[in-house]
Amino acid sequence: MSKKSTASAEKKAESAPAATDYSRVAVNSRLSREEKIELHRKMVRIRRFEERSLRAYQAKKIGGFLHLYIGQEAVAVGCCSLMGPNDHVITAYRDHGHAIAVGMDLNPLMAELYGKATGCSKGKGGSMHYFDPSRNFWGGHGIVGGQIPLGVGLAYGIKYKGLKGAAMAFMGDGAVNQGAVHEAYNLAALWKLPVVFVIENNGYSMGTSQARSSAGELAKRAEGYDMPWGQCNGHDLYEVRACMDKYLTLAREKHQPSTVEIDTYRYRGHSVADPDNTYRSKQEIEEYRRTKDPIQVFQQELLAEGVLDEATIEKIDAQARAEADTAADFAEASPFPTTDDIQKDVYWEADNPAERKSKGRLFFD
Repeated sequence: MSKKSTASAEKKAESAPAATDYSRVAVNSRLSREEKIELHRKMVRIRRFEERSLRAYQAKKIGGFLHLYIGQEAVAVGCCSLMGPNDHVITAYRDHGHAIAVGMDLNPLMAELYGKATGCSKGKGGSMHYFDPSRNFWGGHGIVGGQIPLGVGLAYGIKYKGLKGAAMAFMGDGAVNQGAVHEAYNLAALWKLPVVFVIENNGYSMGTSQARSSAGELAKRAEGYDMPWGQCNGHDLYEVRACMDKYLTLAREKHQPSTVEIDTYRYRGHSVADPDNTYRSKQEIEEYRRTKDPIQVFQQELLAEGVLDEATIEKIDAQARAEADTAADFAEASPFPTTDDIQKDVYWEADNPAERKSKGRLFFD
């Protein structure tokens, strides 16, 4: 770095405001000891589930794609921990973390990866298509940006029914350049719909850095639609909660749509079938892991607060590993769907023949 650049950086640092203690922000200061431990537990459960999924993939138990959430755990857990009874979540194909964060059981999640009939989507969706309507979790979508108009539809439903709630529509940084995303922004702003567009910016889309693929600040594009926007660091769970609480409140109270960009990082490739290090250095990955790993950051905060101790940390980790192993055993022992199952869950009338009103064939050989 040149002397001029060094001096500029030092001057900027001197004039910068003091770091915010996000643990003292109201939405975080109200957390009980048990709730803080549960937030930590959920992040650890996501990490251990993903690691166990990777081993199953490497053992050829899982086919197709596997998009791991390792490194981004604080985003899903922080956002979903703020959900109320009328709040909804929809996301892209890196959906395992969100599914666990909303409370889905690990057994049907692992079984879905194995393509088994006991999976949350009956073995027909795989890694990219987790769903649980009972928890207001609407997937899990493989088309880049394709879930964002659906998130606007969820928000429209909330407003139409007169409910006090919000839809969180998650996307990656690569999706922000998709036309469907901008159409969704436009409708949400025109109709004042209670949606928060959440950009999980892990910096690389599939394998191209943001600097080479996207102009400007991603969240700031919301200004073109007269929407408020915000940014926060995704490795700090307290910061994620503090930021998202502001925009979820706007959505619930004023039907105000917004965009939030959360800077985060994934340790593995775009999919585990993709290389990890061809477009970034091992040093970059290790530096993030050493200084900003979301589980370690929150763990250290809770140790400092006296909420966690080493024995509790070890117990939570052991339980998460055991739960992930149990889920893999469950998936291994579960049956595959039958050939007849291919025509189920496609057309409502096929599954409810007594109430069918249409004529003609629904399926062709």
